[in-house]
Amino acid sequence: MAQVEKLTPLILKWEGGFVNDPDDLGGATNKGVTLKTYQTYRKAKGHPVTTIDDLKKLTREEWTDIMKGSYWNRWKADEIKNQSIANILVDWVWASGIYGIKIPQEILEVTADGIVGKNTLAALNAYEPQAELFGRIKQARYDYIERICEKRPANKKFRNGWRNRIKEFKFSE
Repeated sequence: MAQVEKLTPLILKWEGGFVNDPDDLGGATNKGVTLKTYQTYRKAKGHPVTTIDDLKKLTREEWTDIMKGSYWNRWKADEIKNQSIANILVDWVWASGIYGIKIPQEILEVTADGIVGKNTLAALNAYEPQAELFGRIKQARYDYIERICEKRPANKKFRNGWRNRIKEFKFSE
């Protein structure tokens, strides 16, 4: 089964430090964690107010906790049999939210509700060949990028970086 520790370095490679690009719909981020996500995380930990200055101080431990709790677990990736597929799926939900679940569900021909349940996991793990599924997911990510760049031209500034990030994901058994 897939392991979060194998994905962590891949995501961190593409997520730098603190950035507050006005063209990024996510707003201020640190290592890819948005201020909104960090506020939700810290509120659950008993910190009622979280500011951009707090986000700048995001620790590796907090980052790992957020990544596993809000993204890896959202895909129930511990139950995915292929690491490569778990990696590309969790990275997609990390980068694009619910679309990183709904679009793969469409590929799998299960209810595209954005919730990973027994049917989604069963279809994912039963799909053969797994390399074909990986290729379809990867292509769907490229297609998704093109759609969001067409819909919102300001996204074009990020397109090459997004595409290069996806290229990094390779299939292995």
